[in-house]
Amino acid sequence: MEKMVIELKGLTCSHCGGKIENDVQKLNGVVNATLNLMKQELAVEFKEDKKRILEDVKIITNKYEPDVKVGLKDQGHSGEDHQDEENTKIIIIRFAVGILMFIAAVAIKEPQWLSTGLFMGAYFIFGGDVLVRAIKNISKGQIFDENFLMSIATVGAIAIGEMPEAVFVMLFYQVGEFFQSLAVEKSRKSIRSLMDIRPDHANLLADEKIVKTRPEEISIDDIIVVKPGERVPLDGVVIDGESAVDTSALTGESVPKKVYVNSEVLSGSINTSGLLKIRVTQVFEKSTVVKILELTENAASKKTKAEQFITKFARIYTPIVVLCAVVLAVVPPIFTSEADLKMWIGRALIFLVVSCPCALVLSVPLGFFSGIGEASKNGILVKGSNYLQALCKINTVVMDKTGTITEGVFEVTEIKANGVDEAELLKLGAYAEKMSNHPIAKSIVNKYEVDEPIDVSKISDYEEIGGYGVSAVVEGKKIFAGNLRLMKRENILCDEFNGMGSVVYLGANGKYFGRIVVSDRIKKDSEKAIKAIKSMGIKNTVILTGDSKKNADMVCEAVGADVVYSQLLPQDKVKKVEELYSENSYSKILFVGDGINDAPVLSRAEVGIAMGGVGSDAAIEAADVVIMNDDLMKIANAIKIARNTNTIVMQNIVFALGVKAVVLAMGAMGMATMWMAVFADVGVAFIAVLNSMRKKLK
Repeated sequence: MEKMVIELKGLTCSHCGGKIENDVQKLNGVVNATLNLMKQELAVEFKEDKKRILEDVKIITNKYEPDVKVGLKDQGHSGEDHQDEENTKIIIIRFAVGILMFIAAVAIKEPQWLSTGLFMGAYFIFGGDVLVRAIKNISKGQIFDENFLMSIATVGAIAIGEMPEAVFVMLFYQVGEFFQSLAVEKSRKSIRSLMDIRPDHANLLADEKIVKTRPEEISIDDIIVVKPGERVPLDGVVIDGESAVDTSALTGESVPKKVYVNSEVLSGSINTSGLLKIRVTQVFEKSTVVKILELTENAASKKTKAEQFITKFARIYTPIVVLCAVVLAVVPPIFTSEADLKMWIGRALIFLVVSCPCALVLSVPLGFFSGIGEASKNGILVKGSNYLQALCKINTVVMDKTGTITEGVFEVTEIKANGVDEAELLKLGAYAEKMSNHPIAKSIVNKYEVDEPIDVSKISDYEEIGGYGVSAVVEGKKIFAGNLRLMKRENILCDEFNGMGSVVYLGANGKYFGRIVVSDRIKKDSEKAIKAIKSMGIKNTVILTGDSKKNADMVCEAVGADVVYSQLLPQDKVKKVEELYSENSYSKILFVGDGINDAPVLSRAEVGIAMGGVGSDAAIEAADVVIMNDDLMKIANAIKIARNTNTIVMQNIVFALGVKAVVLAMGAMGMATMWMAVFADVGVAFIAVLNSMRKKLK
């Protein structure tokens, strides 16, 4: 299965966009099609015949929106910004001329033909394009859209002698549409600016010369140069130079991070001062900047139930209201003694204007997309608006300990040898753990390599034993290094360590060599973060760890969590989460972790959050939300953004439906004017769009 992203430049009508998405999904060979109206993009997953599908998308788009430009993403359209400015100028001039003609028509009452001519001229200036689009759409079988509704309503007003009202209503409609499109475009630009972190080029250092190269062409271990003010194009390690890098686009941190030789730097950050030479450690396709862009760009494809409901609702809502308008125009004059056809037609026309569902279809996805954008700005990557909605319902937060509650920065604090000297024990431990990425293993290796580098040629048959430890053949001797369970499994007798810290036992062939104790530090903001989580009404906070009961209890008490479960294997963590669900059928669990062993639990929980700064690829892949800088406080921030986003979306739904219901009722009773009906359409949509763009994190 392949995927392509198609740009729909100029698409602003949410109702028509939904029809385009629906028709493309029905194309032969298309597996799925997802419209992102905010970015004016259509993501299409297909099996074959890319060229034919692209042509079909152009035909479908032209059917509903003839003025929309269709093309594959990255092809670009030259002069688009300039063209937008020109279009805005033309619209303003058009409004000015039309308003002058309208004022003149109102002022000049005689001769009648001149006044009528000015009214009609103003009407066609304001609504000519609406009439043309309505006729085109009707010829294609597309009747129930905003162009048809406004055309019927205003032509009907002219027919019953309400010409000034028809002109003003069309003006009000066009002004509302203009400001609504400006608001939507502003939101698009603000969200696009958050994601404008893709590097344009990389300065490759080759033969002592700097060659400007596309980031995609750079390989691992190539040396690149990043000048002050440039964006870091690929992940790497500094080999020369010192500087401060701005990581705000990645982590939400406003304070630049100091980097020196051997410091890791992430693609997408900005070098603010000194010249840096960087050895590339990751190809562009797997770099941090690409991961962030993919996560954010794909977020719109995972829609909430609210978005799915509004899309379906819009398909049946407009035809029903149009039918009600017809009934209102025809039935009452038959059964009432005062058969005032003109009055009932006027009320029916008000019904037609109110019926457009744009306020709902546009503001609901915009609200969620804006929430995802604001979360990204704060270093929180949410993979879909459905996860924003799920975050609102969380009542239990479960956290891994190492690397999440604690820093995951371990130091060797004790070496207790048995039958060998301490130096030999440290050597055996370092060689056995050399291939492991576990923080405890790295701390033992780092301790040994202070004095002597490890010769990896002496290591063979390395094996990582999940939940137990590791084994490796070192200079012909098979060493086991891990927890007490590993020693028991290998029938190696040893005394259990009951002190503070994590312990690694070492042995081989039934013989115990000793233990190495490594200690971790609790993150300084862990206690504060858990208090913030509890302050949001989440009272059940749980810690899961494979560490000893004594260490786990100490950490739990220090940070103020409610309960801790210790000495757990990876599969035990999943089992414990299942138990939490079974204990309370109303549980909505959020799990926070960073290691590869956390991936199964991240997938099982209602919402999984990966601490992305040091998190493994497996954890980030399995998670629904990624926190880029391992700041636990951002768990509470993510929940707050989600709740505020959901509140704003519900406000828009209630406000739009409420205003429309009131105006519809008033229109049926003869208490509403055409101007009120237009406000219930474009005015409500404009207000809903502005409401969607409010800040979600205060």
